[in-house]
Amino acid sequence: MVRQELYRYCAELMDSADIPDSEFDTLCIFQDILGDKMPMIQPNLEVPADKESAILDMVNKRISGMPLQYILGEWEFWGLPLKVGEGVLIPRPDTETLIEDILHIVREKGYKSPKIVDLCSGSGCIAIALKKEIPSADVYAVELSEKALEYLRHNVKLNSADINIIHGDVLSPDLAAEFKGFHIIVSNPPYLTAQDMAELQTEVQKEPEAALFGGDDGLDFYRAMTPIWRNSLENGGCLCYEFGMGQEKDIKLILEENNFVNIKFSRDGGGIIRTVTAEKTEV
Repeated sequence: MVRQELYRYCAELMDSADIPDSEFDTLCIFQDILGDKMPMIQPNLEVPADKESAILDMVNKRISGMPLQYILGEWEFWGLPLKVGEGVLIPRPDTETLIEDILHIVREKGYKSPKIVDLCSGSGCIAIALKKEIPSADVYAVELSEKALEYLRHNVKLNSADINIIHGDVLSPDLAAEFKGFHIIVSNPPYLTAQDMAELQTEVQKEPEAALFGGDDGLDFYRAMTPIWRNSLENGGCLCYEFGMGQEKDIKLILEENNFVNIKFSRDGGGIIRTVTAEKTEV
């Protein structure tokens, strides 16, 4: 088949399977297999049989509910390439709001070589983006999952980022006690509620539950992490979280109960309140 014919066929297959953004997904698959960023500029170009087969294989995986990012094996975050696959949370544009928040903090406080730790690092998207934006920063990435660690290590090498990788449980007080004098702690922990988990889209169900489920109300990690990691911050240091839609009031209460001040919220690209920054104050 020629490109235009195969493109239409693939998009229609995904449409019939109720795959959202079927044309976008088809384009991404074409770009990947054909090695062409603008594959439809030459719509009448014949698609080699082996590449046609590879494209159809990817389309069938997408129809089965596998996330596009896992199928492609790589996704972009903050303009950086990241290897992703089963066992690691897919980086999402919403999380880029955290990067913007932290860059603002660094500028506002005049940090020259900030000491930063990324908790529940997963693919390493946050830690790597921060290291690329602030080369002088001393960045740590903490992750418990063995599978996610593989992606984290690969992505650090892929992006030539000098980051300290720690295999550990962010809910461990003993681990937190080893970290002292940090300027910034950042985390995008699991925050989906029990109801969210019951209503997940098929493709999101393919992502690791441990990276998604935050307890009945989605706030288990915030309640546990905030008090045990508070002492890892220097006075005036900042704690930065991503959270789910509608959780901001509870997050604010958790931070206030742990003597954080100057609590500020930011909206993501969709206008949803998505992140918070707060300063540690002396008790």
